[in-house]
Amino acid sequence: MKPTVLIATTSRWFPTARLAMALASAGCTVDAVCPARHPLRQMSAVRQTHPYRGLMPLRSFADAVAATKPVFILPGDDLATGHLHRLYDEQRRCGEAGRSTCALIERSLGAPESFPVVYARTAFMNLACKAGIRAPRTGVLANLEDLRKWAAHTGFPTVLKANGTSGGDGVRVVRTLEEAEQAFRALQAPPLLARAVKRALIDQDKTLVWSALRRQRHVVNAQEFVAGREATSAVAAWQGNVLASLHFEVINKRDAAGPSSVLRLIENAEMADAAEKMARQLNLSGLHGFDFMLEADTGNAHLIEINPRATQVGHLALGAGRDLPAALYCALSGETLHAAPKVTESDLITLFPQEWMRDPASPFLTSGYHDVPWEEPALIRACVGRRWKPTLRHSRKDPAQSLSPVRVPRV
Repeated sequence: MKPTVLIATTSRWFPTARLAMALASAGCTVDAVCPARHPLRQMSAVRQTHPYRGLMPLRSFADAVAATKPVFILPGDDLATGHLHRLYDEQRRCGEAGRSTCALIERSLGAPESFPVVYARTAFMNLACKAGIRAPRTGVLANLEDLRKWAAHTGFPTVLKANGTSGGDGVRVVRTLEEAEQAFRALQAPPLLARAVKRALIDQDKTLVWSALRRQRHVVNAQEFVAGREATSAVAAWQGNVLASLHFEVINKRDAAGPSSVLRLIENAEMADAAEKMARQLNLSGLHGFDFMLEADTGNAHLIEINPRATQVGHLALGAGRDLPAALYCALSGETLHAAPKVTESDLITLFPQEWMRDPASPFLTSGYHDVPWEEPALIRACVGRRWKPTLRHSRKDPAQSLSPVRVPRV
């Protein structure tokens, strides 16, 4: 019998759709709880979907679990992970009635003792340092006075990061005290009510409403700046053991603080060792990501943060030991691991539609493996239909004619 995996996501960010395809190909039955108009709702790889309601997030997840009875649940974004942590606490207080849901979340994410650590940047970094992993000094900033003390001791540039944010939204590299103070205020501030209302009415995304109404402030952390190249690892873990992993150097990004758009597959023993140590330390299960800086002068890998959920590269099948969905299926089903055929022999991976949206004429669209999901035309349609960046809107070419090497099928 195929194991049922429930993908839980609070945003319309499409990499969860790619993950659904990979899990279905590996042999899983895939269900999803997601917002309205998410591409997951139109995909043949997904058996059924359930509504994510931003004003009742825990109820949304609990209802989806009750309806699908999954053996595993995969969060697709940081907020979804936070909801699962809160749902675990809520169900644990229910005693026997909540035992099965608690067991599901533990099986899916790992030891509950790790939950507060993966969601708090400084706590995670302190644990990494204690494990002997190369990592920049990180500390919580309670107020502007803490920021000034940090700046006096560490100097500039430095990095400010807000807990509970992802995709670069809560990260600022600052180079002066004035810039740091402005960034601190912006990162700590709760979402503007006008922004929350606009997202609720126009995008039908209500995830910011409660935070805006409660004037909920973010915890801001400071981290030493490491000059170098960005890198990232994605792992499939089971009870603290890494089953499969992918390691990449970041070649291109949508923007300075945004997600990667072009990556190069690499072998890096220090990155692999750090990911394995942290998986053991936190007793992780499921799909997780680790971000690094490769120091410019030495090439040393500095661990800078964890992504406690599936990342945008987790669907890629790149051979033995590099197929995360197949490794997860094996752990859930008990069957012998059979990795899918490698999708490419190229080490250069161009992510669709990130790089195409960044630059429709990018040479990376043809020089590397362009990861277009041709087998799911509805997903391509959803990606192409995303809002154009200003540079594309003001292009002289018609957007439909500037797809460059990417040809969108007529469906």
